[in-house]
Amino acid sequence: MKRFIGDDRSPAVAIWLFATAFLVFAMVVVGGVTRLTGSGLSITEWKPIMGALPPMNAADWAEAFEKYRAIPQYEQVNAGMSLAEFQGIFWWEWAHRLLGRLIGLVFAVPFFVFLLMRRLPRRLIARCAVLLALGGLQGLIGWWMVSSGLSERVDVAPERLAVHLGLALLIFMGLIWTGLEAWNGAERSRHPVGWSRGAAILLGAVFLQCLLGGLVAGAKAGFVYTDWPLMNGAVLPPVEWGMGALAFLHDQALVQFNHRIMAYALLIGGTLYAVQAWRWRLAEGLGVAAFTVAAVLWLQAALGVVTLIHAVPLWLGALHQAGAALVLAVATINLWLVRRSQPRLFTSGPRSRGL
Repeated sequence: MKRFIGDDRSPAVAIWLFATAFLVFAMVVVGGVTRLTGSGLSITEWKPIMGALPPMNAADWAEAFEKYRAIPQYEQVNAGMSLAEFQGIFWWEWAHRLLGRLIGLVFAVPFFVFLLMRRLPRRLIARCAVLLALGGLQGLIGWWMVSSGLSERVDVAPERLAVHLGLALLIFMGLIWTGLEAWNGAERSRHPVGWSRGAAILLGAVFLQCLLGGLVAGAKAGFVYTDWPLMNGAVLPPVEWGMGALAFLHDQALVQFNHRIMAYALLIGGTLYAVQAWRWRLAEGLGVAAFTVAAVLWLQAALGVVTLIHAVPLWLGALHQAGAALVLAVATINLWLVRRSQPRLFTSGPRSRGL
């Protein structure tokens, strides 16, 4: 009987994982558009199988619209909306959910095919199984998020949106990392602990910034305090501290302030990281990767400012969300390269003790 391939590289598996990562990237962007268009609550039920079919006739549309008109968002935000306007937001949410189902199929079917053919590297089986489980969990988290806006709120809870986005990005990172592992084979070299730690901290900071961005989106904080570098003429506008710890999740001033401060910290940290890479003349492409991380951080920060001062138009908001996923992808690849490469110094100078 054919045995599972061992630690050898598998380009076919890598291409499958990278293709799935691209679909998750698209899912994140479509999710951002769904939020910006106020479409996320237009489908008030979670039907993992039957929900794949949209309303097929006038009666189905009337039923879906009637269910939407029963929730607070319609009553308090969209009262008087026509059926045609409802269909406009419905299709975004339906496309978002359909893309999620497609990602599940694109990942699950090849996974089991590779298993049956014994073409999946043994060391990657558990990782892929975890990614499959996280994908299933993401569907549940998505409904948990939507359900928060169906009874007492007119939108979803910011913390639930951040969890939903965070899990999507974790899956995205896992797909990229595992794809790189499949493409390149098993690790055979020791990695420099200090440099790896710096790259890991940078990646963690980027991920945290994405979560803070999710809170900004959930609290609709990007539509207020649209001046820069101050916020309505102040460093920090008044905060509703009476909410206690919930202020860090719900208060528009505080969540936007935290997102701004983290952006400044990332710019400083990412720039210093790139400068150190240049000083140490790192080989194996690590210097280029470090400068790429710094470059995309600066581009994303500039895009964030432009998006803010224009009060988050749809195309800029979607582009900013896509940029966040791109920065995360570059930081993930950078950490993978650092852990896989052994830097060499072209010139004498400080040894790579770490960042």
